[in-house]
Amino acid sequence: MTSKPIVAGVCAAAIALTAGSSVFAQAAAPAAPAAQAVTHGPPLTGVCIFSFETAIQTSTVGHSVDTRMQQIVAQVNAELTAEKTAIDNDAKGLDARRATLDQATLESQASQLQIRANALQRKAQLRDREVSATEQKAVARISQELEPFIRQSYQSKACSILLQRSAVIIGNPAMDITPAVVAGLNGKITQFAFERERLDQPGAPAAGGAPAIVQTPGPARTPAAPAKR
Repeated sequence: MTSKPIVAGVCAAAIALTAGSSVFAQAAAPAAPAAQAVTHGPPLTGVCIFSFETAIQTSTVGHSVDTRMQQIVAQVNAELTAEKTAIDNDAKGLDARRATLDQATLESQASQLQIRANALQRKAQLRDREVSATEQKAVARISQELEPFIRQSYQSKACSILLQRSAVIIGNPAMDITPAVVAGLNGKITQFAFERERLDQPGAPAAGGAPAIVQTPGPARTPAAPAKR
């Protein structure tokens, strides 16, 4: 065994993370070219449109969560980069000393470096899952806060059906209740504190899964109050 494979392995060990759910990734994407003007027909009575993604992106609390997620990602990347740099430097030092070491010592030190590199790779994968779980939990909290305003706007507009904006190619903006929902949300909450989820602790929830879909029943049904976290 030589230290050359160790150097290559260490260089690939740290994973650069980004705050990357589809909701916030869309918010950070470059603005699309302006669409050509469309002449809409009259709004359809009882048909309403809502965009969860737009509500997240344009709400004050959504901006706050996005900023906090960027801070968490920066902290994680700083942690991983510091460890990766230390291992890289030790690997380069071993390369420089290899001519002065006997084979057994060289293999032993290279093996220790490989163990550290493998541990860093596992940590990077864990941190990636933790960042994803953190973002999912934050988005789920915003979804919970949105629900009463979706119901309120649905009823005030006398909607009979509510369509996801992503499922509508073109729609009359007069049928879109998203701005009213965002206005209501901004009046209730602008930020909330949260830390990175720790999935390596006993009893930690498993990462994965999307935020719960907000269900909006017809006006005849009395909505239940959302549970508070």
